[in-house]
Amino acid sequence: MFRKVHLYLTALCAGITTAIMIVMSLLYLYLSEKELYENQFRSFQNDINTIATSLEQQSVISMEWLSKMEARGGYTFYALDNGIPFLYNRLTDLTKDSEMRSLLDSCLEIYTNDYKDSSAEENLNNGNLYNTCIHSEFSFQPAGGVHEYNISVIELNRGNSSLQILVLSSLDSLKNQITRQRVRFLLIDAAAILLLTLFSFFFTGRLLQPVIESRKKQTAFVAAASHELRTPLAVILSAAECCRDAEEERRVRFLDTIKQEGNVLTSLVNDMLTLSASDNQSFSYHPAPVELDTLLINTYEAFEPLAAEKKLSLTITLPEDSLPPCRADAERIFQLLSILLHNAISYTPEGGRIELALSHKKNRFYLTVSDTGIGIAPEDRKKIFDRFYRAEKSRSTKGHFGLGLSIAAEIVKFHHGSINVTDRSGGGCVFTVMLP
Repeated sequence: MFRKVHLYLTALCAGITTAIMIVMSLLYLYLSEKELYENQFRSFQNDINTIATSLEQQSVISMEWLSKMEARGGYTFYALDNGIPFLYNRLTDLTKDSEMRSLLDSCLEIYTNDYKDSSAEENLNNGNLYNTCIHSEFSFQPAGGVHEYNISVIELNRGNSSLQILVLSSLDSLKNQITRQRVRFLLIDAAAILLLTLFSFFFTGRLLQPVIESRKKQTAFVAAASHELRTPLAVILSAAECCRDAEEERRVRFLDTIKQEGNVLTSLVNDMLTLSASDNQSFSYHPAPVELDTLLINTYEAFEPLAAEKKLSLTITLPEDSLPPCRADAERIFQLLSILLHNAISYTPEGGRIELALSHKKNRFYLTVSDTGIGIAPEDRKKIFDRFYRAEKSRSTKGHFGLGLSIAAEIVKFHHGSINVTDRSGGGCVFTVMLP
């Protein structure tokens, strides 16, 4: 399931970013190409202005002058004197190329229909019709043709004589430049799409990792909880079955067993509900100023009889100076210390020692529970706060389900503190809780 979700999120993430990138690339190409065409057309107009100015100053239009103007701008000239083609046109083979001839005729037709009348009328109004040099520029692409041109028609009127010069500027070099630019963008976009896809794959994988880990933990939690519930339930059902035909004395023992296992189930269910409340952010937590030294004394007094029953020495160490109050939930801190002391009492052999201590350094409180018990292996220290984890399988026989330290860790987290475990010199371990 997660593999499909991973691939779907990868496709979604890469698809959206790719679509945005392609749209932005197309927009940039459109604006860039439009600007290139406009710059090319303005440059063409400037050259035509220069040619028209030079043409006005010429008393005789020579083939040498036409050839020089063509070479300077890379243009093609087609000249007509009162509608009759110049000899220069025949020498350059313009009239022999049917495609070029058709192009020239089309350009002249466009000029005549769309530009000539308005220009002539403007000059007539200015009184300069008999001594004028007018020119018009436009872009043109023949129908079905692959080439595009900037066209200019220069018309020089001197008395009754009219000279027309058609100037063609091929845009092939500009189109080749645009094609190269498109190819570069295509390659860059293709590489970017590949990198985006790889990035999306790893990025979405990292995003899903906590979900996958949570699912694994949930599955493990359900499996472990089912295993823990199965044993007391089996004992209860077995004892209940035996009660039917048992004598009074044995029936009482079976009922005691049922009650004992029922208490075990109640404890387990309460622990699971506590962890569930923590996961759902509905953990009961009511901070208030707490005198931690008083709280530790009360905890010590509650567990001292149990330690004495197990023939263990339980001591308490408090600082001599008065301590400032700690903002915490007193009931939760008592629950935290109870878990640590209960574990220490359970796994410390007879004659062992357990110490409960409190210290205060740099605006931080340190609560420690140390014992001379069996200790915790280094490879298990990172796992002991996981739910249902027990370093020693034999601990299940002592009423421990591997949830106590998980609850302790949740309590510390809600207090914005930390909890860790270290070795104790001479054997055993030390649990240290830091509270701000």
